[in-house]
Amino acid sequence: MHAFAALLDSLIYTRGRNAKLKLIADYLHATPDPDRGWAMAALTGDLDLPAVKPALIRALIEARVDPVLFRMSRDYVGDTAETVALLWPAPAEQGVSTSLDTNGMMGGPSSPFAPSEVEGPVLTLTQAVDRLRAISRSDAPAALAAMLDRLDAEERFALLKMATGSLRIGVSARLAKTALAQGFGLEVDAVEELWHGLSPPYEPLFAWVRGEGAPPTPADTPVFRSFMLAHPLEDGAVDLADYAAEWKWDGIRVQLVHVAGETRLYSRTGDDVTASFPEVAASFRAPGVLDGELLVKGEAQGGEAASFNALQQRLGRKVVSSKMLADYPAFVRLYDILFDGAEDLRALPWTQRRARLEAFVPALDPDRFDLSQVIDAASFTELEAVRAGARDAAIEGVMLKRRDSPYVAGRRAGLWYKWKREPLTADCVMMYAQRGNGRRSSWYSDYTFGCWTAPPESGGELLPVGKAYQGITDQEIAELDRFVRTHTLHRFGPVREVEKTMVLEIAFDSIHASARHKSGLAMRFPRILRIRLDKPAMEADRLETLLKLAT
Repeated sequence: MHAFAALLDSLIYTRGRNAKLKLIADYLHATPDPDRGWAMAALTGDLDLPAVKPALIRALIEARVDPVLFRMSRDYVGDTAETVALLWPAPAEQGVSTSLDTNGMMGGPSSPFAPSEVEGPVLTLTQAVDRLRAISRSDAPAALAAMLDRLDAEERFALLKMATGSLRIGVSARLAKTALAQGFGLEVDAVEELWHGLSPPYEPLFAWVRGEGAPPTPADTPVFRSFMLAHPLEDGAVDLADYAAEWKWDGIRVQLVHVAGETRLYSRTGDDVTASFPEVAASFRAPGVLDGELLVKGEAQGGEAASFNALQQRLGRKVVSSKMLADYPAFVRLYDILFDGAEDLRALPWTQRRARLEAFVPALDPDRFDLSQVIDAASFTELEAVRAGARDAAIEGVMLKRRDSPYVAGRRAGLWYKWKREPLTADCVMMYAQRGNGRRSSWYSDYTFGCWTAPPESGGELLPVGKAYQGITDQEIAELDRFVRTHTLHRFGPVREVEKTMVLEIAFDSIHASARHKSGLAMRFPRILRIRLDKPAMEADRLETLLKLAT
């Protein structure tokens, strides 16, 4: 555990991407199997330890220290694992008499851990994972407490982060896989494609990277392939003789894979989302791999694509009710074809893949699949006008794809561009502020803001319309933090209600009707554009203004 704990600690305090990559690669080289495999599972979010829940951790610490002290400390630190790791008392301080087995674990007939053949007090990462995977929820309190008693603060932090599945250390799954690839001289896309056919601790993968065998990919497994991505079109224009234009739909990008009678749906990050959209998977029975946008149909749109807000009702559900299937029917708007049967088409130019896709689509269920249409525009100027007038609920912008581009993983300069429509903006009043997480844990950096129901001089009230923490600099966060601390009206744990005098200009991609919010509205991707010190709060926007923008 000590080496893994030291890795997490170093990653937290390392800013640069290249430095993080080196830290992970060095760890993987220095660490034996299967420890390094479990470390990769933790870094990529593939480690599932269902017996340990946040409520259990809170109950354990509050049984050992003053609950008020814990909650106040958690409020200040901003991270439960770090707070518990620092506050956890030594066994002697708890007034608990414990006997230790040969591994330093709590012994006796009630212990969930039997002594292992490993001698000495060192607890390896593999031992920690094996024991947490093996315990039931009823055994979890004693088991976890015994492990925490045995570890130092740094190791306790690592154990709790790993157990809850939320590292939050500034390392994405892609970054961890990139570190593995670079550390062993591989292409990250090759590692990515193999990853989803394997399970932790990935011993066949590490055998392959050591040169001890072929890539460990079963031929009959529906395997994820890395998506081709686009660079933002910042300035300038492209020649439509070289580029095709199509709408950028506002759903979630998915890959449909059908191999050996089995279908899987993967998100852009490689997560298997098949269980959330079983009707789509059941309808895709043609051998191949397709790329498209997952959307839901809306009655208000006459069966066309509804807003992302409607799609959110389906996301993350492991069990989907018949009512949910009927109320939010899902379908995929298809962009590209990677495999036609067993034939790999990715090296073909876009024009040829498009022709193959157009030939592939008629065999699919039209209720579940359709083709993303190419925009008919004679020039870039004409395309600008078409894009400017697009406020369909499900349109996020325009995609520009070079006609001779192969399908390559990641972002490659000059091949694909995304040209999002200009954001909407509104002047809103800060209502509440909450402490951030990580390096922002000491700052009030998450802001809830609202708009007026009617002119304030006529009795209008503020209702929340969104929450944001992105878009501003550290200096501006410090400025808003001072405002929050000096203009607090009420405190609710880590949240403060503030005087309604600070105006923030908020940018957002779209806004939709929402029955879940008191204002009846929900913003899509809100972020703070600027602080409006020049504007009185009574001149902030009203809900009726936002309703006119709603799609």
